[in-house]
Amino acid sequence: MRIVTLPGDGIGPEVLAATLELLHEVAPDLTYEEHLIGGAAIDETGIALPDATLAACEDADAVLLAAVGGPKWDTTDPAKPRPEQGLLGLRSGLGLYANLRPVRPLPALYGSSPLKREVIERTDLLVVRELTGGIYFGEKGRAGGRAHDVCSYTEAEIERIARIAFRAARSRVTSVDKANVLETSRLWREVVMRVHSAEFPTIELEHLLVDNAAMRLVAAPRHFDVILTENMFGDILSDEAAMLTGSIGLLPSASLGGDGRAGVFEPVHGSAPDIAGQGIANPLAAFLSAAMMLRHGLAREQDAARIESAVDRALEAGLRTGDLGGTATTAEATRAVLEELT
Repeated sequence: MRIVTLPGDGIGPEVLAATLELLHEVAPDLTYEEHLIGGAAIDETGIALPDATLAACEDADAVLLAAVGGPKWDTTDPAKPRPEQGLLGLRSGLGLYANLRPVRPLPALYGSSPLKREVIERTDLLVVRELTGGIYFGEKGRAGGRAHDVCSYTEAEIERIARIAFRAARSRVTSVDKANVLETSRLWREVVMRVHSAEFPTIELEHLLVDNAAMRLVAAPRHFDVILTENMFGDILSDEAAMLTGSIGLLPSASLGGDGRAGVFEPVHGSAPDIAGQGIANPLAAFLSAAMMLRHGLAREQDAARIESAVDRALEAGLRTGDLGGTATTAEATRAVLEELT
């Protein structure tokens, strides 16, 4: 099986190199092909997603992405390329409409969360975010001192992401919208209700407005099983949920589509340019993203479980990188997880 790797920017190359070291131990039969994306691609080619990168990803069995972005490429000029355009183009080009972000605080790290232990313990939730519609992909423009970003959804787009959420749920799906204000949210709610009643009536369905959901996520996170929401709300809520674990450096994600296309697996954290090149980045979210790749992209459940168990045991044994209040370097964190592989 062939994996396309996209190191990207900032700490991306560092955490990806550590992840490949781990994967060589767990799944030595995989092959890898590296390509440019984000700021690195802009510097080399002038665009954030070169045609060669997209073509390679289309032909791959899975895509492992590290991080994109940084102040070097920040601009408010709509005519200039931005690294994030590479990410959006990859999602659109591969038809990756479903983003899965599991959130499970580990007992060993309960003390690292800004929330009290009694609030976060036994939290085990999944954010299912629609990834190729909404305001991020709508028509954009600026003229005469005004700017606009159009948010739109079709019934078909809502139906397919709703099915992903209901299939993933153990008992409850919480659909998050802003139906008291937005017409797209009213359509969202109607379609989710229709899919629920016709196809998944044994799963409990509740609706929350996004502001209420944001508050409940930090006040009572154990309430949630699966959170289903649209693109921008999901982007914000999943980053908020990351802090339940104590650090955004612990959260993986999977972006999946249909028709047998390769999925993209990436840590939720950004490129962290302030610590790039120092060898202190936390590689654990990248490790766990590789585990999601093995499970959801390559159907290798046993290999995925080996990585996840090794990460858990390393943390229980005291592994702490700087974002978790410790001093472990990227290399030390990698060795600690490798030593726990069984």
